[in-house]
Amino acid sequence: MYIPKDVREKYGEKYHIVTYEDRIELVPVADDPLAAVREAAGELRDASTEDIRADIEAEAKAEAREKGDDR
Repeated sequence: MYIPKDVREKYGEKYHIVTYEDRIELVPVADDPLAAVREAAGELRDASTEDIRADIEAEAKAEAREKGDDR
C-alpha cells in the first residue's frame, strides 16, 4: 500500500490496521507512545480521579443532550 509523502510527514510511518465489517482504517502509531500518552493526558496528571470522573460524566451528558437523549 502506498501512503503519500505528505500523509507520512503529517502522521508518521507506522500504523495499526483496524478492520471493521465493511472497511479498514489505518491508525497512526506515535514514534514515542509514552510521550504521546503524556501529551494527551496533559492537565489530567494533576487531577484527582473524582475530578476526571466528573468531567467525563459531564461531557457524556452534554453529548447526550446534543443528540436528544435525556438519560
